[in-house]
Amino acid sequence: MNVKVKTARLSIFSNLFLIVLKMIVGILTGSVSMMSEAIHSGIDLLASIVAFFSVKIASKPPDEDHPYGHGKYENVSGVLEALLIFVAALWIIYEAVDRLLHKADVRNIHYGIIVMLISMVVNFIVSRKLYSVAKEYDSIALEADALHLKTDVYTSLGVAIGFVLLYFTGHIWIDSVIAILVAILIMYESFQLLNTAFSPLVDAQLPEKDIERINSIINNSLGQNSAVMYNRIRTRKSGHQKYLDFILSVPNETSVKEAHDLCDEIEDEIKAEFKDIDINIHVEPSDK
Repeated sequence: MNVKVKTARLSIFSNLFLIVLKMIVGILTGSVSMMSEAIHSGIDLLASIVAFFSVKIASKPPDEDHPYGHGKYENVSGVLEALLIFVAALWIIYEAVDRLLHKADVRNIHYGIIVMLISMVVNFIVSRKLYSVAKEYDSIALEADALHLKTDVYTSLGVAIGFVLLYFTGHIWIDSVIAILVAILIMYESFQLLNTAFSPLVDAQLPEKDIERINSIINNSLGQNSAVMYNRIRTRKSGHQKYLDFILSVPNETSVKEAHDLCDEIEDEIKAEFKDIDINIHVEPSDK
């Protein structure tokens, strides 16, 4: 089992633990913000399961039906996770408004504070691990999962602060207001994630800074050779795999071997800086 799959499995177990803990304390306290956190963790669990299977499928090598690999399964996972987060936020707002109108009681506040502190520590540790592996392997699915848990750290802090204020002031409405603020933050997270995960599905180009760096590498490889030119750079991404193709125009008298060696040199320079990139260079004759 590869590192990405193992890390995704860790997220599943941590979310399952927190869901059980938050649900129990949510029932004991009667707090809508605590229940909203349990719902958030439930969505995180579902997202973690989706991420687990997506990285498992995405890790498969190319086959006859998927000659470019299975990388976009991770992007599909990211889009699904973003939509799940948005639905969870709407549900939290609905429950918070309902509690605000009916003025439900909140009790056993100290339990809520303890659970939120535990949740913060667990999610902080697991999200750091997920981010580390996501960055190393350029995994959008794990990055999405890490983003969920990172947001959970902030929302848990918000709920904990709400419990402290509720304990000292006795104002029940604070619980519902905190839950609504948590939901708004979750919505913002979902839009960020949706944009990141969806772009590769429609073959959006690599970030501008990457394209500028690729141009710089090609120019350095060509050096002062003004007789050789390149154009029509195209880039895209599928999961962690990047794709690049462009046209290289060489003088008519250039031999096949010379053109091939030049292409190899350019490819080696680009691959030295960009991990997991597939390069296709189309060589054309030039009259210059």
